[in-house]
Amino acid sequence: MADSERHWDVIVVGGGHAGYEAALAARRLGCDVLLATLRMETIAQMPCNPAIGGLAKSHLVREIDAMGGAMALAADAGGIQYRVLNTRKGPAVRATRVQQDRPSFTAEIRRILGESGVDLIETEVTGLLVAEKWASAGDFVRGPRLVKGVVDAQDRRYLGRSVVLTTGTFLRGMLYVGLEKTPGGRMGEPPSMGLARALSDLGLKLGRLKTGTPPRLVRASLDLASMKEQPGLVPPPRLSFHGPGPKLPQVSCHVTATNERTAEIIRSGLNRSPLYTGMIEGVGPRYCPSVEDKVVKFPERKSHHVFIEPEGLDDPLVYPNGISTSLPLDVQKAILATIPGLERAEIARPGYAVEYDFVLPTQLEPTLETKGIGGLFMAGQLIGTSGYEEAGALGLMAGINAAHRVLGRQAVVLRRDQGYLGVLIDDLVTKGTKEPYRMFTSRAEFRLLLREDNADERLGPVAQRLGLLSESQERSLSHRMALVRGELERLASFQVTPDARTNGLLKRLGTTPLRKPMRLGELLRRPELHYEDFVAVGWADPEFPMDLGRRVEVQVAYAGYIERQQAQAAQLRKNEALEIPRDFHYDGLPGLSLELQEKLGTVRPRTLAQASRIPGMTPAAVSVLLIHLKASGTSRVS
Repeated sequence: MADSERHWDVIVVGGGHAGYEAALAARRLGCDVLLATLRMETIAQMPCNPAIGGLAKSHLVREIDAMGGAMALAADAGGIQYRVLNTRKGPAVRATRVQQDRPSFTAEIRRILGESGVDLIETEVTGLLVAEKWASAGDFVRGPRLVKGVVDAQDRRYLGRSVVLTTGTFLRGMLYVGLEKTPGGRMGEPPSMGLARALSDLGLKLGRLKTGTPPRLVRASLDLASMKEQPGLVPPPRLSFHGPGPKLPQVSCHVTATNERTAEIIRSGLNRSPLYTGMIEGVGPRYCPSVEDKVVKFPERKSHHVFIEPEGLDDPLVYPNGISTSLPLDVQKAILATIPGLERAEIARPGYAVEYDFVLPTQLEPTLETKGIGGLFMAGQLIGTSGYEEAGALGLMAGINAAHRVLGRQAVVLRRDQGYLGVLIDDLVTKGTKEPYRMFTSRAEFRLLLREDNADERLGPVAQRLGLLSESQERSLSHRMALVRGELERLASFQVTPDARTNGLLKRLGTTPLRKPMRLGELLRRPELHYEDFVAVGWADPEFPMDLGRRVEVQVAYAGYIERQQAQAAQLRKNEALEIPRDFHYDGLPGLSLELQEKLGTVRPRTLAQASRIPGMTPAAVSVLLIHLKASGTSRVS
């Protein structure tokens, strides 16, 4: 077994969304980075729906961007339709979704990788090099084993001081179309068998999950005119705080729906469904079910939407979002024939399910480092998530902490009140998951603080302090923050009087006239008034960036609610500050059930607040644990 010629600070395994974000983050922090992937042409590929963002997911994308990541930049480079969801609801749950031209998205990531200095290699990693010795690296894992690198299928060794695994759905991956099954991590790509065995041999507990995709259809074979057109926003907004914004032509999507005849055909084919014949053991995503799951589990629903999404500007295929399936090909054809506009649809590639191994995430620290194996980090679907956005977010944080371990810097663990990045990781490592984890705004208790519009305000200073932003990004951040501060100060001080002109304008805007002078900030709290109205009547500068104007409006209109959540977050930070020693013994603690003792011993929470979020931990149990911590004299306030 021969070593490769070089050693790297950080080795990233996997070229998906978690992989490139991890590699780029570590490289921005000054580390020598190797990105190992099975096939170069699949780096940054979008194997499922051709879109970035959506409910809660756009929050993650904008947080990645605020931390210097690449996903939002690529999404703007490939954006061909922008929509803002939940516009009739509050600002905390509004989200941007961007349809993608796949080649443009992938090309932008590869351009950024090429300019970053990350080393790329095409190989199959089949094992890990682990030294049986005590590892110590600041506040990272201290354990009996330390990762030293990886080994590939040709028995070549690549040595690294930290390793980040981002293998997606490839661990013992199996593809299903009806009762036919084929080994693979994606259609046309082989699974990773050796690495799955290596992880199991290291004592890591693995589970089994399932996801799926719909058939790809030939666009020319569809009757789009019979469907409802779904145009995007014109002019389109932008996802990235830093980049140039969208440049590609904008297109429409279309919407159709299944019906009772569709459901009949699906029910008649269940005897050949791998989901309903017991072939698939893995648990699928509850919130993004296959079409057969929709029909079986929601029999009261007479129809389900199908969104026809282009795969790209020049791509002949479309993605029928909403009918993911693993039914046999003949049943898939029969299903399509019942859906308006898809009656003559040609299938270019059938829908399929993929079943794969994942590492139970409670075996990870909040840094995403594996407990007991120093220097080994994990991210993406490998630890139980679904979606490009969740994967990219985890990859970013794993890459940062893998680099910090090498550089001897303090670990970076974001709190739940700082970002969805913190919520995502805390949920996984504290609660675990039994199904592919998907981010929702309902998972964040401080979601009014964690809006997608203010991600740069929340996390930009963190990224700046860590050295993740370029000089131009730092200037852009400072400029935006100064604009927001200045406008908030202006609105708080500028006063309008109840003269005929002012009251005439207010009447035109549909709100009551003034009886006494009022500051613009107070006026903006009226629910019927918006920042755009102030621009229209001359109370705001038309050159002021409208995205920042809307942010200012939210901060003014929701000031009371925001202050309340800030107070709640401050209380949480008190418990987050009470640290629990890594070697604290939970076995035999009076007042705690055996189940809770076992859960605490498995998760090994870092703080009292994290302990309180373990499933089954009641307020009484938290109080008992606090008493024992104080009695032991080992807890400390960070």
